[in-house]
Amino acid sequence: MVPDSLKSPNAIPPRTSSHGIVTNGQHVSSVKSVLRPLSENDWIAQGKKHTPSISHTHLQPASMATPQPDTLKGIGDDLIHQNHAMWSEEKEKILLGPYEYLYGHPGKDMRSQLIAAFNKWLNVPAGSLEIITKVVGMLHTASLLVDDVEDSSVLRRGVPVANSIFGTAQVINSANYVYFLALRELSKLSNPKMIEIFTEELLNLHRGQGMDLYWRDSLTCPSEADYLEMVGNKTGGLFRLAIKLMQAGSSINIDCVPLVNTIGLLFQILDDHLNLSPTYTAAKGLYEDLTEGKFSFPIIYAIRSDPSNLVLINILKQKTMDEEVKRYAVSYMERAGSFEYSRKCIDELRDKAGKMVDELESSLGEQGKEGGEAMRKVLDKLAVR
Repeated sequence: MVPDSLKSPNAIPPRTSSHGIVTNGQHVSSVKSVLRPLSENDWIAQGKKHTPSISHTHLQPASMATPQPDTLKGIGDDLIHQNHAMWSEEKEKILLGPYEYLYGHPGKDMRSQLIAAFNKWLNVPAGSLEIITKVVGMLHTASLLVDDVEDSSVLRRGVPVANSIFGTAQVINSANYVYFLALRELSKLSNPKMIEIFTEELLNLHRGQGMDLYWRDSLTCPSEADYLEMVGNKTGGLFRLAIKLMQAGSSINIDCVPLVNTIGLLFQILDDHLNLSPTYTAAKGLYEDLTEGKFSFPIIYAIRSDPSNLVLINILKQKTMDEEVKRYAVSYMERAGSFEYSRKCIDELRDKAGKMVDELESSLGEQGKEGGEAMRKVLDKLAVR
């Protein structure tokens, strides 16, 4: 017989069939349930209970940690009703980190020099000029942050690119944020025409950048005309933005846009020419345009001069960092006459710009001389040495 202490707490019910309970071959229609509720002490072994030494407070049901209803009534009130500013200088500093990093390593600042020279003619009120200069500088620095990401650059102005320090996502967000900070700054002048100019030239900037990236990524060599259009949108866009804003804030009725468009083309072709010369090595790396796979002005000329020769376009495809390969590409372009051609174009554009300066200077009489001298000093810097 099984001792009582080892018996099952509930008796095993009899075997049943579809007709009822079977007992010694006899069917019983029903039986009273033998199941009965058990207390914990009936089936848990008696003895000293184990108490864990580690607290399990964090495993308590969520309902036990839920704040009382009264503490939830005010949740989000400051944000919802905008009772006070939630944004802080500390957060602003985080967002502007990549921008401030690049801004702290200034370049040649040709745009500020151009603004100062054109203002000899346009005589924009000091308060407006300060805001315009600031806005153009913000847009320029922000656009460089994006350029370095999209071009996979290593150096900018002789220091590591911002995305190698802050990461790509933070840099893109910082640059986009600054675009809108610039718009907010410009809105202080309460001039609808300026907002229209800002929007138009930011669209042009992105159109130019978009085509430049498309040609690079699809390995499509553009025509010279398409390339110059891209330059007019991309590089010329910020130059033109500055001068159009100044004209909108000036009482002097002259049109400086053709001159600034010419300077934009001159600036970029000169930059392309110098990028494939040793003078650029320290600031951006040896022949950086070749590593980026970029169709710059001298590269386009070399490819177009002999479309059957695929050497240069295949070097671009590799986006090589091999210095010997890049030196070979530069020597190939030299033999193709690329640098001679770009020098001639630079000289031609400088001559055009000089004639436009003379015309604007003459149209203003004595008041135009100071501006003419300032513009010629700018043009003197835009030359092959």
